[in-house]
Amino acid sequence: MNAVRLSERGNPAARGPIRVLVVDDSALVRQLMTQLLEEDPGIRVVGSAADPYIARDKIKQLDPDVLTLDVEMPRMDGLTFLRNLMRLRPMPVVMVSTLTERGAQVTLDALALGAVDFIAKPKLDVARGLTEYAGLLIEKIKQAAKARVVAPAPVRAGETIATPPVAYRTTHRLIAIGASTGGTEAIREVLSQMPADAPATVIAQHIPGAFSAPFADRLDRHSRMTVIHVERDQELLPGHAYVAPGGRHLRVYRSGARWHCRLGDDDPVRRHRPSVDALFDSVAEHVGANASAALLTGMGDDGARGLLALRKAGAATIAQDEASSVVWGMPGAAVALGAAQETVPLSLVAQKLLAGTAHE
Repeated sequence: MNAVRLSERGNPAARGPIRVLVVDDSALVRQLMTQLLEEDPGIRVVGSAADPYIARDKIKQLDPDVLTLDVEMPRMDGLTFLRNLMRLRPMPVVMVSTLTERGAQVTLDALALGAVDFIAKPKLDVARGLTEYAGLLIEKIKQAAKARVVAPAPVRAGETIATPPVAYRTTHRLIAIGASTGGTEAIREVLSQMPADAPATVIAQHIPGAFSAPFADRLDRHSRMTVIHVERDQELLPGHAYVAPGGRHLRVYRSGARWHCRLGDDDPVRRHRPSVDALFDSVAEHVGANASAALLTGMGDDGARGLLALRKAGAATIAQDEASSVVWGMPGAAVALGAAQETVPLSLVAQKLLAGTAHE
């Protein structure tokens, strides 16, 4: 997977506050987002646009560092605009999407086309909803400004893929994967290389509740494994991948000779639910040396301590490398803790998870 480094068009930090262009057809949303973002001295909203045609001209005039883009736009839909933008002038884009099934599908398509991240806005009482998300929006803008902008995938959004699987013979093992920013596409790439008989795989991706089921459906279309959006406690079976639902923790436990997963509504861990640390800690406790785990791209440090617990328990532990990560926060934190036995590019993560060559 190719990546465009921001240094090629200048380091935003060297230019002072992060320059943001807000693109949304709602005048109220444009006004609110401008006010909320400019409360942070590290961000400057240089302009706004009501549709992609106006945005195109303002990008040329204002040279923003980050773009916020509504998924549903007049005159030209957000996906078409994003596809053209990533082809002609790659730059960090944070999608602003609605908490609906349609909004989730379009947002996942946008992430496949190269958008860095997204934030959800409610259909009703948008003003209150955006105000409540102000801190998260500011954090996502700052992370996006430092992110690596991934070039568009070789397949069109919504199409299936045919990546050759890594050879594997089923054994009594379990794989755990955690990710955040950039993770929806990173996980898709990893699963696309898994064979149909891969070990049971549990996945914690930071994602809103309305988005996790469409995310699991997308993974299922791109994988030889059967991908399940977990909605109840169940046995973990080889050849199946289990995605934590947004807003609920996913944990693994042993029942006799078999592994099961259960959902939890307890407090967020490191501000997240599902939390990668919650998942990894349970795998370390109940699976131990029979596990392989990978911490992929994402902001923050969720999963780093869990990966360390896994390493101490004898599991094979892997961190995605900085060059292939959209944001090297979570895997970078794991590397700093000494939690990762290997740090590899995304293209090798599936191979390392299956091979278990990181065991000492």
